[in-house]
Amino acid sequence: MYSPQLPLARTRVPYSSSSSETPNADPGGLEASLLQFIHHHHEASLGLREHTERAKKDAIRNAARVSDLLVDAVNGGVQEAFVNQKRIELEIRALAATIARFMKQTDHWLTATHAINTAIKEIGDFENWMKTMEFDCKSVSAAIHNIHQA
Repeated sequence: MYSPQLPLARTRVPYSSSSSETPNADPGGLEASLLQFIHHHHEASLGLREHTERAKKDAIRNAARVSDLLVDAVNGGVQEAFVNQKRIELEIRALAATIARFMKQTDHWLTATHAINTAIKEIGDFENWMKTMEFDCKSVSAAIHNIHQA
């Protein structure tokens, strides 16, 4: 069966000057050394913790700065693309207006040329009618002339 070990209690043994101890022994020297060692370890641990916290804060600050720089770099390209997109949209609108104006002008030209073609056809039809009438008049005149001579 397992029984947990209880921590040993720290007791201080009073110093007694007996002849069995060496005369150079420092009273409480071991305990004082241990306390000094623990105190030194605690201070070193606190210093290391503070150094770690400063390094952590510096790392977070630097990471935030790098993140901001990356966002600025990406946003700069995005912003430039957005400006170019707006410029292109304005050019497209201007081009669409120009195309609409040219389409109206082309429609007017088509209407004018169609009217000219119709007029030319009518002139051609009139000329053909005139030739037909002239031929008919000559035929009637020749018939009357033949009748008159006969």
